[in-house]
Amino acid sequence: MDLPSLTLVLQAALSSNPAERKAAEQSLNQFQYMPQHLVRLLQIIVDNNRDIAVRQFASIHFKNFIAKNWAPHDPNEQQKISPSDKDVVRDNILVYVAEVPPLLRVQLGECLKTIINADYPEHWLRLLDWVKHNLQDQLVYGALFVLRILARKYEFKSEEERTPVQHIVEETFPHLLNIFNKLVQIDKPSVEVADLIKLICKIFWSSIYLEIPKQLLDPNVFNAWMMLFLNVLERPVPQEGQPLDPELRKSWGWWKVKKWTVHILNRLFTRFGDLKLRNPENRAFAQMFQKNYAGKVLECHLNLLGVVRVGGYLPDRVTNLVLQYLSSSISKNSMYTLLQPQLDVLLFEIVFPLMCFNDNDQKLWEEDPHEYVRKGYDIIEDLYSPRTASMDFVSELVRKRGKENLQKFIQFIVEIFKRYDSAPVEYKPYQQKDGALLAVGALCDKLKQTEPYKSELEHMLMQHVFPEFRSPVGHLRAKAAWVAGQYAHINFSDQNNFRQALHSIVSGLRDAELPVRVDSVFALRSFVEACRDLNEIRPILPQLLDEIFKLMNEVENEDLVFTLETIVDKFGEEMAPYALGLCQNLAAAFWRCMNTAEADDEADDPGALAAVGCLRAISTILESVSRLPHLFVQVEPTLLPIMRRMLTTDGQEVFEEVLEIVSYMTFFSPTISLDMWSLWPLMIEALADWAIDFFPNILVPLDNYISRGTAHFLNCKEPDYQQSLWNMISSIMTDKNLEDNDIEPAPKLIEVLFQNCGGQVDHWVEPYLRITLDRLRRTEKSRLKCLLVQVIANAVYYNAVLTLSILNKFCVTLEVFNLWFQLLQQVRRSGRRVNFKREHDKKVCCLGLTSLLALPGEQLDGEALGRVFKATLDLLVAYKDQVAGLSLSLSLSLCLGVHGQAHLHL
Repeated sequence: MDLPSLTLVLQAALSSNPAERKAAEQSLNQFQYMPQHLVRLLQIIVDNNRDIAVRQFASIHFKNFIAKNWAPHDPNEQQKISPSDKDVVRDNILVYVAEVPPLLRVQLGECLKTIINADYPEHWLRLLDWVKHNLQDQLVYGALFVLRILARKYEFKSEEERTPVQHIVEETFPHLLNIFNKLVQIDKPSVEVADLIKLICKIFWSSIYLEIPKQLLDPNVFNAWMMLFLNVLERPVPQEGQPLDPELRKSWGWWKVKKWTVHILNRLFTRFGDLKLRNPENRAFAQMFQKNYAGKVLECHLNLLGVVRVGGYLPDRVTNLVLQYLSSSISKNSMYTLLQPQLDVLLFEIVFPLMCFNDNDQKLWEEDPHEYVRKGYDIIEDLYSPRTASMDFVSELVRKRGKENLQKFIQFIVEIFKRYDSAPVEYKPYQQKDGALLAVGALCDKLKQTEPYKSELEHMLMQHVFPEFRSPVGHLRAKAAWVAGQYAHINFSDQNNFRQALHSIVSGLRDAELPVRVDSVFALRSFVEACRDLNEIRPILPQLLDEIFKLMNEVENEDLVFTLETIVDKFGEEMAPYALGLCQNLAAAFWRCMNTAEADDEADDPGALAAVGCLRAISTILESVSRLPHLFVQVEPTLLPIMRRMLTTDGQEVFEEVLEIVSYMTFFSPTISLDMWSLWPLMIEALADWAIDFFPNILVPLDNYISRGTAHFLNCKEPDYQQSLWNMISSIMTDKNLEDNDIEPAPKLIEVLFQNCGGQVDHWVEPYLRITLDRLRRTEKSRLKCLLVQVIANAVYYNAVLTLSILNKFCVTLEVFNLWFQLLQQVRRSGRRVNFKREHDKKVCCLGLTSLLALPGEQLDGEALGRVFKATLDLLVAYKDQVAGLSLSLSLSLCLGVHGQAHLHL
């Protein structure tokens, strides 16, 4: 397709007419593998005379095509892009990536990332030369942009894979240093200068993330870099051009530069500035960093926080990172000495105010309580939160330097409590009281262990925390619930106080304010765990469950599910009357969470986490009613749609949890229904396609199907479960790419087949023995060898005559039994067995060996009989020792009675 035709197709793909769009997409799919297609797409993307919408659509199509076809995952797959087209793309994308608008640069950047990850250095030798040349020429931004992608390739690589980093640093960092030096000397720099410095910072960050490159270990080189970083850190951010909108302001170029600078200095200090590092080279670097730079960085950080003290602006992420640096400084004597003179100001005028509820919190509470709850329980938000960093600083301070700071800080908190109590309602410092409660909750572990505070906790709760359950201010009611939960496990001298708090928490479940209800459910979990007399909760259990499910309908929060799990775990079989309702509500909540997660398409979405929690809670419920099989029949229609959908690729994120539910349903139900049998093909298909890592989890329900639904397994022909099992096991056992650990469940499943299908699977004995023997010959790990030998032991127990005839046919009888006896005889210096260590292993070996004793004399000569008899007795003695308190005769009866009384003649 020529350039004009391709342009027309791309325009049609943007048409409002569905038929035109569909035809255009079909045309793109039809011609996408033609020579020059990729090159022409790039020509359209970089042509400034074309419509930006067409260029954007072309860039997205270009990115997706490269991501899929530049370096196929399967090395045997035919290359879809010709070498000549690749050369043209590589040569031109570098030039244009900096020239296209940011909208398109994002897409080309992703393309470059794919190409660099696949081709550098082996297939793109000129890349580093291009970068180096243009760092000294007019394309500085483009060179920095490309170098950032190149450096990021190695950011998280192992030491062996990071070898190219040394060469990259050696070739480019002198030029970066020169550029950086010129940029910081510009008077009244524009935001474009900030973008260049930000790229340099990101390149530096990727290069030092896991290891300091050798070039930077040179004190003179490192000092040159540090002077520039300290310059950026100390320099005030330009006022001109700062956006007024808070969201745009924190993303403004100069604040990004400040963030990345703090990020780098934190990384150097926390990872490489520790004097306890064992590597002599790194220890020397740590000594140099602490002596020459750590204190200066500390001083700069304190100056930055001084802006917060006087009400100035500092982005949350920068504040968080600065406080992280200060927290890391507390344990280091030299740094703490520098910190001490300013510690009171830092603690009481900066850190504590950051812990307090503020006007922005109030605004969010009132305008979007759901977002307030999400932010409060989102782990990712903690990475950016000044409040979380402040709590961590206080916790670290009293943990490492508690002797001189704990009493002082607690006295400060007590004074706030007193001022609050004495102030008239209209003048009460509600926000400061909130911060004081947060501090008390954050220090719970320390206060619960330290006298005299430990003895005063109950009094403190009664006087300053529990009264806030009745506060007219919503955020104090929520904070009181959270703090009460932190201290629910203390020993209350008066159980009425515990009871009062519990009832207040329960009342909080019906609070008018959503955040109060959520914090109350969170606290309820601790109170249920700590409750000594469940009669306190038992009468209100139905109401509790109703309130929790109402809340689950409002918010997606895994902590709500954790509380529900705790209640189910605590009350066990008493949950039976509620089991069906619980499963129905959890299933409904699960589908809501999944729909939200799919819509947001975010890996860390709280909906996805809550969905996993719902499935775990269902498993907890099923376990609690496991002795009531009739309930499993009732809940099956509710759970079946979840199991069916989530055993496909749609359920990869929750596959393990779903398999656990399938395991419970197939084990505890009175019988395995035909609907449940419909899940078998889904698991087999997943195992063949993508779920090999879950083989141990899949083993459990497959075992249940065969052992509890033996008749259906044997007799059903549509589908043929026996053939399905064989296809799966033979494929895995013969796969030379699978490690020994990967296939361990396979011999266990063969064992399940022979043990449960006595006399009914004779035609499968030879095929299974054949693949077992083949795998045994190339198995290295003794663990798998033992499992494969146990397959042979099970086959002998299933039918000794048939099994021996097959082994003789394969001419391996002596080889197999020699290996078996060899494995049985291996012991450690302590005298303990190396192999067949579980009770089950010994039972299986005994069953196989004793089955041999029933053979006609001509099939087992005297010498062989003696070896078998001795090995059997040794095993029985070992089994007796393992099952303490049981006599040898009982051990024998147990061992031989596992599958009936077939060999009692021994």
